[in-house]
Amino acid sequence: MGNEIRWGVVGPGRIAQSVMGDFVHVEGARPVAVASRSADRAQAFAQQHGLERAHGSYAEIVADPDVDVLYLATPHPQHHAVALAAIEAGKALLVEKAFTATTAGAREVVDAARANGVFVMEAMWTRFQPAVVRMRELIADGAIGEVRSVQADLGVDRAYDPADRLFALELGGGALLDLGVYVVSFAQMLLGAPDRVTAAGSTFPTGADAEAALLLTYDDGRSATLTTSLRYPTPGQARVFGTGGWIDVLPRFHHPATIVLHRTGADPEEITLPPDGTGYSHELAEVTRCLQAGRTESDVMPLADTLAVQDVLEQAAYQLGVHHREDPHAL
Repeated sequence: MGNEIRWGVVGPGRIAQSVMGDFVHVEGARPVAVASRSADRAQAFAQQHGLERAHGSYAEIVADPDVDVLYLATPHPQHHAVALAAIEAGKALLVEKAFTATTAGAREVVDAARANGVFVMEAMWTRFQPAVVRMRELIADGAIGEVRSVQADLGVDRAYDPADRLFALELGGGALLDLGVYVVSFAQMLLGAPDRVTAAGSTFPTGADAEAALLLTYDDGRSATLTTSLRYPTPGQARVFGTGGWIDVLPRFHHPATIVLHRTGADPEEITLPPDGTGYSHELAEVTRCLQAGRTESDVMPLADTLAVQDVLEQAAYQLGVHHREDPHAL
């Protein structure tokens, strides 16, 4: 690929609307096309954002020869089928979290990407926020010693509406896939894949999970305590405990501007590093740089981490009696 990476958007919903404004901060990236199951909706999105082409189906943008990478922002169960078609067509992908609705679906997408040498990355913007990047640098430098425990919460109070995507099981609704993915990914980033997952929570009448408390434990004694909810609000803070101190990631931790370093025996050190734009620019820049360099995976958000997170989410969902399915008819 050349220096300019041409982007297409699949699914012009709320998240895609927010992401579009951050392309101005990404050198070498140019959004050129959008696809929706509604041609009118695609056309309206294209006009709003100055895109060259609007496609009335996902299959059309997958076949568009003038698109290098697709930003996949459809409901979770549609990711699997669209991603497989895109990979077969040689299209790189930035796939919104949660990556897929199921672990089996995620493995199939990852296997296809690796077999075909196609770049794919989960859109976990948290890992690319400047404050989180700095936190990881401090931890790598031994600022708080060995990380032994992580706490994180992310909850909102949403009025129950069975027709809304958040509450519809067939659309991947529920707290775990929408918000829990953040707390699980944060813990996995710092501790790796757990040896055991224990979950408690409740479900909505639709069968989607309403809230979940997760305990991730490791054979060497490390742990993570995580909370997610669509039923009640939480501060959205994270805390990383080490043998030599701790780091607070101030709300909301999944796109923070400020962290506070507490070294044992020293005064707290507040570090503020706001994101460029809304904060999506950093993951867009990562994908763009990787494609320009001919890479097929990101070191910051590798596919192995995505699979580990998906597995934890599925284990927790099963313990709550929630069983997600992929949509085989997404195209």
